[in-house]
Amino acid sequence: MIGLSQVKKAYNQGRANEFWALRGVDLHLERGRVTVFRGPSGSGKTTLLTMVGCLARPSSGRVSLEGRDISALPERFLTEIRRSTFGFVFQSFNLLKGITALENVMVPAYPLGGDHGALKRRALELLDRLHMADKAHSNAEWLSGGEAQRVAIARALVNDPRIVIADEPTANLDSERSAQFLDIVAQLKAEGRTVLMTSHDPLVAEAPVVDRVVSLRDGLIAGGG
Repeated sequence: MIGLSQVKKAYNQGRANEFWALRGVDLHLERGRVTVFRGPSGSGKTTLLTMVGCLARPSSGRVSLEGRDISALPERFLTEIRRSTFGFVFQSFNLLKGITALENVMVPAYPLGGDHGALKRRALELLDRLHMADKAHSNAEWLSGGEAQRVAIARALVNDPRIVIADEPTANLDSERSAQFLDIVAQLKAEGRTVLMTSHDPLVAEAPVVDRVVSLRDGLIAGGG
């Protein structure tokens, strides 16, 4: 489903502080599987996910999605692919303060247009599924860490993505909340979605729902299941 061929990514290229986050990654990720990327800070985990999720372009190499090379597509096409294919759960959740949980969930769908009432119903259904219906009209800044995470997951699912990308999703959660998150991942997998995560958490990497663990070090794949 997703392929990376000799993908390299440099920051500040050509400057004194040039840094190569990825140094030549070859990888194939299959549809409907849960993959965890692990490695020390600076190993390239998050950068790799930004390449896969069309949030950034590689400095060289090729990224393909379902056999289509997307590495050099114009930004407007990458934006459309992001909206229609991927859902993102960021480490700090990135909820917008000053608006409700429900409004946060709806935000990614606004650029697609469509019926506002139908969108609101879908957002409410997602919050209810994640046991957050009672917090739908609470402002984001009033939510606990676990509640904010579930809102972020609902937001990631609002456009019905085939691929869910989560960057250190349990970093700010206790063991109980982490286990609840993994239950949600199992549900996503059962629906046929592909889930890609970075994590330092052994609870995540060793979870039965995980199909594959890929280790990175110094911008290269050090091993993988």
